[in-house]
Amino acid sequence: MSVESALAEFLDHTQKAYPDLRAPYDPDWRSPCEIGEPFETDEGLLISWRPKNRNPASAAEDFAPLERALEVSIHPDIKAYWGAYWAAGLEAEAVDGHVSLLFAWNPEDVERLNENLIGHALAKKVPKGGRMSVFFACTEPDSDLFLSVDYDSGAVLLEKPGFKPVRKVATDLASFLATLVPRPPQLHP
Repeated sequence: MSVESALAEFLDHTQKAYPDLRAPYDPDWRSPCEIGEPFETDEGLLISWRPKNRNPASAAEDFAPLERALEVSIHPDIKAYWGAYWAAGLEAEAVDGHVSLLFAWNPEDVERLNENLIGHALAKKVPKGGRMSVFFACTEPDSDLFLSVDYDSGAVLLEKPGFKPVRKVATDLASFLATLVPRPPQLHP
């Protein structure tokens, strides 16, 4: 199974279980995945959204600045993941517990992602061409642990900022995504 098909299957299950996806509305932070007009609720001004397919070729462009800055090649699985959809964050249950999947909301979010990934590399003090990972999910809300994909092997790792990986969670991203069970979405700014 590919990352694209595992992710598409998870998103399909999520939308069937939770058809009313919504996010905080920000007129200065629009997304191609937004649907309709913003509406007022007790939670504030919200907008409905649905994951929207991206151009797969855009992932190569998305990560080009990072690859140049760090003089490395990003693993194809992470390009496939981040390049697949415009979306807000989604919640899931993994074998080991709660997971909040992260996605790019808009093109500006992709720029911010690259800046964060460069910061992640610097926090790990990775030398140019050194071993690196790219994050794609958070764990429990009160935890500073996150999930990433190792550039070289493609393995899914549990990590803490600035430290070596805690442990390997899965051999590859597609098999990890295939195990996820959708959970009620939370609002992601």
